[in-house]
Amino acid sequence: MLYKRSSQLFAEAEKVIPGGVNSPVRAFKAVGGTPIFVKSAKGAYLYDEDGNKLIDYINSWGPMVLGHAYEPVVEAVIERAKLGTSFGMPTELETQIAALAIKMVPNIDKIRFVNSGTEACMSAIRLARGYTKRDKIIKFAGCYHGHSDSFLIQAGSGAITFGSPNSPGVTAGTAKDTLLARYNDLDNVVELITANPNEIAAIIVEPVAGNMGCIPPKEGFLEGLRQLCTDNGILLIFDEVMTGFRLAAGGVQDLVGVTSDIVCFGKVIGGGLPVGAFAARAEIMNYLAPLGPVYQAGTLSGNPLAMAAGLAMLKALDADRDVFIRLKDKTAYLAAGINKVLTNNNVSFTINTIGSMISVHFDENAVVDFQTAAKGDNETFKKFFHGLLQEGIYIAPSAYETWFITDALTYEDLDFTIQAIDKVSKTF
Repeated sequence: MLYKRSSQLFAEAEKVIPGGVNSPVRAFKAVGGTPIFVKSAKGAYLYDEDGNKLIDYINSWGPMVLGHAYEPVVEAVIERAKLGTSFGMPTELETQIAALAIKMVPNIDKIRFVNSGTEACMSAIRLARGYTKRDKIIKFAGCYHGHSDSFLIQAGSGAITFGSPNSPGVTAGTAKDTLLARYNDLDNVVELITANPNEIAAIIVEPVAGNMGCIPPKEGFLEGLRQLCTDNGILLIFDEVMTGFRLAAGGVQDLVGVTSDIVCFGKVIGGGLPVGAFAARAEIMNYLAPLGPVYQAGTLSGNPLAMAAGLAMLKALDADRDVFIRLKDKTAYLAAGINKVLTNNNVSFTINTIGSMISVHFDENAVVDFQTAAKGDNETFKKFFHGLLQEGIYIAPSAYETWFITDALTYEDLDFTIQAIDKVSKTF
């Protein structure tokens, strides 16, 4: 495939945008080469500026559960835009989508809409600290909760040391209140809680990790976090920005039957438009201004275009709960096909799946946390990525990102993908 136009556009972008992109992973630094510039998308396909058609396994990093340019969402946005694009005042739409979200998700009474997943997680942490009157939080290595200062923390020198900033601009003072744990390791969490008695406000976790590839929770891990939080007066925050309304109608809480105290949403809840949200029981949410002392605000929060798109998406998912079965079946079919061809071609790999999330790790050992994910063969991944791109298939340009399956994918698309992987893996 030729990418002449994309290359020209990237060169122009680099002159006026840092790195030529507005989010770092788009720059292809992890895989090499020049980013693909998209012109349009429909259903399961992307169409780039050079006229190439690509089967899409990113789906805008998750929200396109029903495919790109899903007609009810597009129509809702168009009709709403005719009435005005932003007011900075309440609209009926906000109440309608809030009521529907509360109906679909277990254990929440109230929800507040913001503008991104980053903002949702940042606000949830502030709310947890205000509610518990404690300062520290626990997060897990490899889990991504946006680029708020509290979350850009790497490990210290030992299992129970304070974290240290891994981005310039994050202060040591901020870092000292973030403790880093190993995903899927309850004993490590117990160490941190024991070393910081009555100081931890919240544990925030991707209940299914998606930012170190797809890594499901081990059996008992989420249940163990729930019990530890209950026993120690800590709030459990599920970051369901990726998984909410994708893995089940009510997200991971619904899927596995473990409830969090606060849940964060994004992606799907905006139907692809910029939206985030956080929700909890009434006694927690009532700590927010204007009812309580914890301040959070935003001029564009509850934007009518985003609310219209999100409402159309949630209505469609609520009305067709079988979509989650179809998505799971397609993911299982794809995983089985990939397993077969990579095995036949003597490639070392592990495939992780849950619901409509899947990732291929080029290491034969189980991938259960960031440390094991980091052992994957990145050189093989680079060949894999660019080989698939040449075959007309677009996966995330990073070995540490999950793929997302859309209902718009056909089994013919899946067979084409499996055949392409067979062809590409023969070249390793």
